[in-house]
Amino acid sequence: MNRIVLFLLVWLPVACTSLTPTESNMPSEALSVPAQWRATSDPAAPDVTRDWWRSFGSRELAQLIVQAQQQSLDVVAAVARVHQAEAAARIAGAPLLPELSANADFSRREQYGDNAFRNNTFSGGLVASYEVDFWGKNSAWRDAARAILRATEFDHDTVSLTVTAGTAQLWLQTTALCQRIDIAERNLENASRFLALVEARRRAGAATLLDVARQRGLVAAQQRMLTALRQQANDTQTALAVLLGLPASTFTVKSSRLDALQVPSISAGLPSDLLVRRPDIASAEAQLAAANANIIAARAAMLPSLQLTASVGVVTPFDGPLYNVAAGLMAPIFNAGRLAAGRDLAIAQHEELLIGYRSVIISAFGNVEVALNAVTGYDLQAIAQAQELAQAQRAYDLAESRYKAGAETLMTLLDVQRTLYAALDNAVQFKLLMLQARVSLYRALGGGWRTADTKLNIL
Repeated sequence: MNRIVLFLLVWLPVACTSLTPTESNMPSEALSVPAQWRATSDPAAPDVTRDWWRSFGSRELAQLIVQAQQQSLDVVAAVARVHQAEAAARIAGAPLLPELSANADFSRREQYGDNAFRNNTFSGGLVASYEVDFWGKNSAWRDAARAILRATEFDHDTVSLTVTAGTAQLWLQTTALCQRIDIAERNLENASRFLALVEARRRAGAATLLDVARQRGLVAAQQRMLTALRQQANDTQTALAVLLGLPASTFTVKSSRLDALQVPSISAGLPSDLLVRRPDIASAEAQLAAANANIIAARAAMLPSLQLTASVGVVTPFDGPLYNVAAGLMAPIFNAGRLAAGRDLAIAQHEELLIGYRSVIISAFGNVEVALNAVTGYDLQAIAQAQELAQAQRAYDLAESRYKAGAETLMTLLDVQRTLYAALDNAVQFKLLMLQARVSLYRALGGGWRTADTKLNIL
């Protein structure tokens, strides 16, 4: 016993030195957080909430997002990964408690002949074992598993946010394409009507074959555009069905218009707020915490371990219980550098995750800046585009009246018609860009996600 105590006293200074974080593992410089966003948002606008998609004012969109959160295969797989991490955390925490097992054995020995005998033996008992966690190795493994569990839960939240934003983006795109198809159909009908008028004027000698050819070309171009838009709408609707985990043949988006949707105002808050509003940042920090625990466990593995065992049982035909108590001390002496390499591996993994943690934060700041810039830019462009559409409609009305009165040429009318068609189509596309930019901003800001119990160390 005295030798064991002396051996532990010799190893204790080495253990304390090995388990203390070194200067090389600590971050050398802090990550600066900007005080303000480059592109500003309305400070009076409401903050992002967990049900942000309701701010668009569409019941169908709200129903699809709830369906996506429940049925998306990506979300279901993320839930399964959380369950795996929960089981792994329980496994990692088990060595901190004693392990108890039972055993039972029955045997019969029988010999025939002059010296015949029969002997039945039964033995049974309980065996308990426990490793004394002197250096915190088992505790570190448990802490690492718990950190991985938290990271997996945050990853699930990230997947849920991604699926939610993706559903909104695809639904908006499908709705916009349906509206553009409606515009294309009306323009095709109008172009066909004018083609009939031009052909009638040609028969009356008031139009030329060139006029007829130009109008027929315009009709063909609009037919081609209408076919392309229908193809895009089918593809987008299929992508949305896949995201919802549904066969494309059983899913159809209801007819809707972007004009009926609200364009919400969003407050971006301060850049420092983003650190507790993004699940991917929380996941990166949890993985970093797991790496720290792995370093402690790897260093503790290089130190002696003490194993305690105890057993109690009975053996028949003998009377009375039997018990056994033992303590075993094991210290690594030579392992070809395996344990030291395991420590170096854990340190290198920690360094990689530290860089990844910083990268996630920088990317998050960049995502918000890009989304804010898109919201501001598209809003300003939409104001000018609305004026462009109004003037195009007025020019078309005037040109049509003048052409019917014989005061305007067909060439002028066709040019004005093409301008109006482009303005109507651009109006829908700009509305789509405005709405999708807000979806991107909601996602970049974390979609209303927030953690109050995650301690973030800005490195």
